[in-house]
Amino acid sequence: MVSRNDLSVMAQIAVDASAVILAVRARGFVSRTKADNSIVTEADGAAEDLIRARLARHWADIPLQAEEAMANGSGFDPSHRYFCVDPLDGTRDFASGGDDFTVNIALVEAGRPVAGVVHVCVTGALYAGLVGEGAWRADVRAGSDAAQADWHAIATRPYPLAGLTAVVSRSHLDPKTRALLDRPCIAESLAEGSSMKFCRVAEGQADLYPRFGPTMEWDTAAGHAILTAAGGCLLQPDGSPFDYGKVDSGFTNGPFLAWGRAPVSLDGAVGDVIKDG
Repeated sequence: MVSRNDLSVMAQIAVDASAVILAVRARGFVSRTKADNSIVTEADGAAEDLIRARLARHWADIPLQAEEAMANGSGFDPSHRYFCVDPLDGTRDFASGGDDFTVNIALVEAGRPVAGVVHVCVTGALYAGLVGEGAWRADVRAGSDAAQADWHAIATRPYPLAGLTAVVSRSHLDPKTRALLDRPCIAESLAEGSSMKFCRVAEGQADLYPRFGPTMEWDTAAGHAILTAAGGCLLQPDGSPFDYGKVDSGFTNGPFLAWGRAPVSLDGAVGDVIKDG
């Protein structure tokens, strides 16, 4: 059973990892390209080392699936319960001098994320979700004490009768996503980086996050947990569940739709398919 105290510990670890990332940025760093053509920096490894050590201190018996260890060839056999970590989500933006990067930590049980935290390193926005209990936000600067922050509950919003707001990737706006944005029920779209797209839906600033291009499980697990805890859901486009521990695919995700509430049809007139509340 995951407790609010467990979630608080996870949140503090994310905040402290952000401090490591920002320290690397302040002193300068060199980027390199991994085998999958993604970017990695010293900050990714340093943050992952901190997260690994701190999680092991509190939960020595729970395995860890972390992006950089996986990229370096570490094997991982998903158990019933494991941590799923992206130590620096949005590395490309980080490396180019942007501010859209986060630390993501999730706990997965039986193939579903049950707890998650996302910390936006630069702004200090900290999101946490415990499925079945709720989701919360606080503003906590990197390296500060998350327990002393002013936390408030967040929740997804009822779908507006005027139409849905979709939040999409700044850097991965593929043709399928563009076509979806032209559907009758989409009133407007917002662009966000990293896992902030999940958080925008979770806190009621958007209603839908569509993604058709590939992602990895550690890209989505923490945001998925927060979204679910806030009242939303993450499904495959055909409406089937979105699960974790996909060994056969190398832990690569397929396409998904992240909804603020129960999914609705994206065809037809808005008033025909959206029910207020």
